[in-house]
Amino acid sequence: MTPHGTRAGEDAEDLDIEEVLALVNHSNDLPGPAERGETDSHRPSGRPDTSPRPDARHHATPWPEARATAAHAARSTTRAARRRPVSVPLEAALGLTLAAPLDALTDLPSFDTSAMDGWAVAGPAPWDVRDDGVLAGHADHEPLTDGEAVRIATGARVPPDTTAVLRSEHGRTDEKGRLYATRDVVPGQDIRPRGQECRSGDQLLPVGALVTPAVLGLAAAAGYDTVTAVPRPRAEVLVLGDELLTEGRPHDGLIRDALGPMLPPWLRALGAEVTVVRRVRDDADALHRAITTSDADVVVTTGGTAAGPVDHVHPTLRRIGAELLVDGVKVRPGHPMLLARITETQHLVGLPGNPLAAVSGLLTLAEPLLRTLAARPAPEPYTLPLRDAVHGHPYDTRLVPVVLRGDQAVPLRYNGPAMLRGIAAADALAVVPPGGVRPGQEAELLDLPWASGGIGVCFT
Repeated sequence: MTPHGTRAGEDAEDLDIEEVLALVNHSNDLPGPAERGETDSHRPSGRPDTSPRPDARHHATPWPEARATAAHAARSTTRAARRRPVSVPLEAALGLTLAAPLDALTDLPSFDTSAMDGWAVAGPAPWDVRDDGVLAGHADHEPLTDGEAVRIATGARVPPDTTAVLRSEHGRTDEKGRLYATRDVVPGQDIRPRGQECRSGDQLLPVGALVTPAVLGLAAAAGYDTVTAVPRPRAEVLVLGDELLTEGRPHDGLIRDALGPMLPPWLRALGAEVTVVRRVRDDADALHRAITTSDADVVVTTGGTAAGPVDHVHPTLRRIGAELLVDGVKVRPGHPMLLARITETQHLVGLPGNPLAAVSGLLTLAEPLLRTLAARPAPEPYTLPLRDAVHGHPYDTRLVPVVLRGDQAVPLRYNGPAMLRGIAAADALAVVPPGGVRPGQEAELLDLPWASGGIGVCFT
């Protein structure tokens, strides 16, 4: 049966990515602007409030709203860009979203097939066994007549007029070479009939299905060399800072760059194609050139989002006329993260420079933005009780690394903004609301891509 809203057998040329997004199940996505009761100055499509801000922290975007804004921004970009699906070889399709239904190109199996090693038999026992045998991958064999049997391998085409396949362990031969069954033989046993799994033209998977390793196998079995899918959004990483080393130990006020090695594979796990990683010195003109010459769908910057003497992200965004969609989020760590529309079809995600704060920005802004651009369904939200109490911020959400132990989540100790020790050992991040949680209290969890058991473990 064709799922509601899916047109089976539809030509890929007739379906753009905006329509694919409409077919992907976003029922567990965050509520839209109208449902949140936003004012005009806070809608994702509007300009940010430019009124004086005596305390910018209290004007930052609430954490759930920031995630919804990022997803909404991606949907707006998809409409503006009219991005088209692409034909992708199977070996390059892992993690993509189908943009056309996967319809069987053949019956599966395409002929009656032996499910076991043994004998193909016709009629009742005993059977005279032919001298030849039937192997997988070989052409048709002569029909069997009643009282005949022939050796057959798993996956081989069953000879015409075969009654059943007798497993090797269920047959014996007498001194004259005649074959007997050691248990009852049921007509059709251990034969996979043609079309048992599907008939040619059956819809195997709808638009919006995620291409997993199993989907690749199914597509190949059904006769596909390529699939029609939503292309990966292209991301460029700009690592900002004069104080960063790319090798060796920290020394003389210089520190190792942790984000340059971490961000590209993390972005790939979120579904992006990372086109380049650039290191940009603390210079406003250099940052301006890097942003304005990028052709990526999403530019990700590290550091420079606050208001220090070398924090050039905000001035550069004003200089190029970018639209700030999120300017600070009520979350710890990661409060000074931002999201901006830099052209009609490009966005910039500004991550804080502290490593765990940058992870917070990835999961708050980059994940929903990239997920929506890739037309992936939103993950199902879930909660677990926290084994230990976690202190909360008075106003802001906290994201705390946890490990999963049975039916509980255990908060990890090393959770400061500059620390990676906790997240390196974590299975997920716990979403701790303002005020904190008590021992045993349920908290929402955000799975890390490599810990969730999903396709993200492949980092493609």
